[in-house]
Amino acid sequence: MMNSRIELLDFARGIALIAMTIFHFGFDLELLGVKDAGFISQPHWKYFARAIASSFLFLAGFSLYLSHGKGILWTSWKPRMVKIVAAALLITIATYFATPDQYIFFGILHAIAFASVARLIFLRIPWPVIVVIAIGVFAMRYYGRTALLDAPYWYWTGLSAANPNSSDYVPVFPWFSAPLLGIAIAKICNQMRWFEALAKPQLDQAPARALKFIGRHSLVYYLLHQPIMIAALFAVLWIGGSL
Repeated sequence: MMNSRIELLDFARGIALIAMTIFHFGFDLELLGVKDAGFISQPHWKYFARAIASSFLFLAGFSLYLSHGKGILWTSWKPRMVKIVAAALLITIATYFATPDQYIFFGILHAIAFASVARLIFLRIPWPVIVVIAIGVFAMRYYGRTALLDAPYWYWTGLSAANPNSSDYVPVFPWFSAPLLGIAIAKICNQMRWFEALAKPQLDQAPARALKFIGRHSLVYYLLHQPIMIAALFAVLWIGGSL
């Protein structure tokens, strides 16, 4: 294990945030009526969103092992956990009032909060076992769904036969497989002594520095980008007479 910060992780997280912003821009265009209903439901947008969510969760798993692989540092884990849970609750409340017909009850932040607790038990498990479990978690979404779990309080599992309506739905099955794979890959990197090589690129050029900055402050960026973007789009449309 190493203690140096891997700048590439911040950089990758920054790229994921920009990709998320692009997706949400399309969502906002539909929300404000610039694009027809169903615009953001097209297959290429759906796969784009899934790739973004997978990258966030994978990086969360990788970072967890990098930070806590030698032992869980509760003094740093607990405050971050509180922030994520609070942010997830804020998103649920805000979207419940803003878009009650598709509010976010278990989105990406909720999935990260769940994974932040559940994945701790995998820090000491060999990586091949984790990969097998990750495959099982993924497969359960497609082979383990049942109408017995159709009550709304089971929607977080992803095993309900019903498909709940939410603008950001990231249930445990199959999405918990992504942070598990992140932990497995981090374990492989540790065994192969690749962390030192991964820590070497500093990415100090201007565009990379900006991506690293937002990657380090991903939670703040996540919470602020949508209100700012919606307000800006609304202002442009209002000035242009489209609203």
